[in-house]
Amino acid sequence: MATRYFGTDGIRGKVGEFPITPDFVLKLGWAAGQVFRDQGPAHVLVGKDTRISGYMFESSLEAGLSAAGVDTQLLGPMPTPGIAYLTRTLRAKAGIVISASHNPYPDNGIKFFSAEGKKLPDETEAAIEAMLDRPMTTEPSDRLGRAVRIDDARGRYIEFCKSTVPARMDLNGLSIVLDCAHGATYHIAPHVFSEVGATVAAIGVDPDGLNINEGCGSTKPEALQREVVSRRADLGIAFDGDGDRVIMVDHTGALVDGDELLYIIASSRQGADKLQGPVVGTLMTNLGLEHALAGLGVELKRAQVGDRYVMELLESCNGILGGENSGHIICLDRTTTGDAIVAALQVLAEMWRSGKSLHELRQGMEKYPQVLHNVRVREKPRSLDEIEPLSRARKKIEGKLNGSGRVLLRPSGTEPVIRVMIEGQDEALINQLAQELAEAVQHALS
Repeated sequence: MATRYFGTDGIRGKVGEFPITPDFVLKLGWAAGQVFRDQGPAHVLVGKDTRISGYMFESSLEAGLSAAGVDTQLLGPMPTPGIAYLTRTLRAKAGIVISASHNPYPDNGIKFFSAEGKKLPDETEAAIEAMLDRPMTTEPSDRLGRAVRIDDARGRYIEFCKSTVPARMDLNGLSIVLDCAHGATYHIAPHVFSEVGATVAAIGVDPDGLNINEGCGSTKPEALQREVVSRRADLGIAFDGDGDRVIMVDHTGALVDGDELLYIIASSRQGADKLQGPVVGTLMTNLGLEHALAGLGVELKRAQVGDRYVMELLESCNGILGGENSGHIICLDRTTTGDAIVAALQVLAEMWRSGKSLHELRQGMEKYPQVLHNVRVREKPRSLDEIEPLSRARKKIEGKLNGSGRVLLRPSGTEPVIRVMIEGQDEALINQLAQELAEAVQHALS
């Protein structure tokens, strides 16, 4: 569905630049309120991450929803998956998240969850966009929406996270370093992991509105790696600013990315005979995960890059487990959306059950070397398959790999760039082949 404002993960951009402005967000709150109210009596949850502009946009949404006659329940700083969970359990018509996820503080965004704690259906997004074209009106004073603050939102979500692992699980003796990215998990994750028995040290838990994701979190885990090694901790866990991505670090300081975490959880579910359907990854998922899962008798299906597409494929093939190498992991047997804290808990539950360390559990999957080149072009073609020189170059390189690797050519969704990715067992060979293919793209399209 073509939309003007909604992308694959809501509406996002730089604060102060359209559409991430107070006046647009005011109108967006009103438009969404009109759509939700037309579906029946409505109240809506609003939560945010820790960036300073969240205060401004929270007020704008509240005013717009009130003008539409919709009550608002304000959650304050709360991880995105926590807002999805509370939308379901508090029986709200929708949940609205003010966050730009792993982006720096000058960015912000608005995304929505349905009453089921899932992304809004396309037709609802289309209805909101259509309403944005209408003049804004205000309900009579006796029908304006009210706003209240939910004081126990944090405690509710903490208890939910703990409920996703066995009640008897006790991590006493396990030392963990958490990196909360100065984001929405800062006042939640330390409680969750300490309450299941672990000894917790936390960094990235001092948000000031400007330091979210700055030199920390799942996109910049170097500080966590150093901290794990210096403290001689058993492992580290890094979240992104809104708490829907997770990367872990083993006791040696080595990164354990989303593909490896997905393998550990899938292996655990399969071993307990609780894995349903295929595991879903993306076009960027490491070939090593596909081979490791095949060794377990589990199929990997690949979606387009983006958690929205992972979710769509999971639902269409009746699967329960999917994710991306960035650490966005969806456990549909536990919750309705990608949840970093829940995903990390599933890994810890397998460590507890098996008695193995994170370092040992990751050994079941051998990651293949992966080389990525971003080739800037004048204009992105409609279809790369129709460009004969590129088709020839790709087939030639696939012949050189001789079944021991994988080639991916795809246009960027946001800029005039073609992404060239090759992975395989021979790192020197794939570096050479990736360079050859990148040059072929440059020659054909620049």
